[in-house]
Amino acid sequence: MATTMTVEVVSPEAVLYSGEAEMVITRTLGGGEIAFQPGHAPFLGALIENHTRVFLPGGTVEDIAVHGGFVEVSGNKVSILSDSAEIASLIDVERAKAARERAEERLRHEHDAEAASALARANARLSAAGVTAAS
Repeated sequence: MATTMTVEVVSPEAVLYSGEAEMVITRTLGGGEIAFQPGHAPFLGALIENHTRVFLPGGTVEDIAVHGGFVEVSGNKVSILSDSAEIASLIDVERAKAARERAEERLRHEHDAEAASALARANARLSAAGVTAAS
C-alpha cells in the first residue's frame, strides 16, 4: 500500500500546494473534520471556511486557510478546489485579527449572515496561522 498520495490545493488565483502528502485534514459542510490518507475511498464533499492541514513526508505540515469549495478523492489523489485560500505563512495576522473583531462587534448587535461569514474566514486564517482564539 502507498505511503503517500498526490495532493493539489488550488484557488482561482493560484495553485497553493501540489505534491505528495501522507495525510490531509479539512472540514466539510455539515460533516465536520475529515482526514484523508493514501488508499481512501472515493469522496466528494463541499468545504466550509477552515484550517486545512497537509501532512508532508518528513513530518512538516502545510497549513492553509480554505474558504469554501470542494474536496474530491479519487484513486490516490486528493484535490481541493477552493473558492479562495491562503498559505499560512502569507496571512497578515493583524489584519485577520482586526477582521475578526469587526465581525464579532457586528454580531453582538444583530445576526448578520455577512458578518458570520467574515468571522468564519477570519477564524480560518488565524487558525491556519497558528493564532488561538484568545490571542
